[in-house]
Amino acid sequence: MKQTTTSAAHSEKLDVLFGMPVFAVVIAILCNAMWGSAFPFIKMGYRLFAIETSDTASILCFAGIRFMLGSLLVLAGSVALEGKLPALPRGKVFAECCALGLWQTCAQYAFYYSAVALLTGAFGGILNSTQSFLGVIFAHFLYGNADRMTPAKALGCVLGFAGVLVGTIGNHGGGSAFGIFAMLLATVIFTLAGPWNKSVTKKADSFAVCFLNLFVGGAALLLIGLAMGGRLGRVTPAGVADLLYLAFICGAGYVIWALLMKNNPVSRIAIFGFVNPVVNVFLSALLNGEPLFRWQYVGALVLVCIGIWLVNKAPKKETL
Repeated sequence: MKQTTTSAAHSEKLDVLFGMPVFAVVIAILCNAMWGSAFPFIKMGYRLFAIETSDTASILCFAGIRFMLGSLLVLAGSVALEGKLPALPRGKVFAECCALGLWQTCAQYAFYYSAVALLTGAFGGILNSTQSFLGVIFAHFLYGNADRMTPAKALGCVLGFAGVLVGTIGNHGGGSAFGIFAMLLATVIFTLAGPWNKSVTKKADSFAVCFLNLFVGGAALLLIGLAMGGRLGRVTPAGVADLLYLAFICGAGYVIWALLMKNNPVSRIAIFGFVNPVVNVFLSALLNGEPLFRWQYVGALVLVCIGIWLVNKAPKKETL
């Protein structure tokens, strides 16, 4: 009883902290910056572990290990925030959580990680940003008036997709045709997984859903990679540090984002999604030596960021 009371008090303090507007905005920016850093750190990980861009098997192993490690951080987050491990669902709900992991983590990231190896960070990030706009379009048809399309959202989608088109103009070394296809397919899988994830989370503990999603999907990626002959060719302290950071992003990042969304209006938090592609571009240049200023990338980045801001900004309240 005492442990339950202590856990509830701890959770209440965290809710107060994450509900403070200034703190929430700063953490939301940092969270999006972390996710924006994923692409360049994955690409750097390939280099540190001596994984060739054509070595799909080893790429899948790398991804699988990351997500399995991330799933353990989700368990740690549950213990830290709720004072206990999450209760795993049973029966059909357990099977549904595992199926979600095979779809959202395994299928999506099999294509995503393959695309990372074949695209520049700037171009890949611009393509990946389409998930913000696809999500708005799908939500309109799935949820109707609860999440309907508005003129601002429509304009944001148009600008966002225009940015993607600008980013693909000309043969400027952004990546291969298969890389483009793989990234766009990963984005579609992610968008379709959103409503499914939301539905499953209503049936089971959210920490348990996330753990199974990451662990099952990660294990599937690792097993497929090993079966194909994949391996991490060169293990160094720098490579291990890179992998642990990537695990932290997907594990701890989930916990932090869940606290932000729980204690703040969605519009206050989601609007900072534009930070993601910006950080991606700059870190890709800094860590991987990719070109920073190409007019296609700059123009596309501006359009995409404005689009993300428009689709996430709070609508004006009607006055009587």
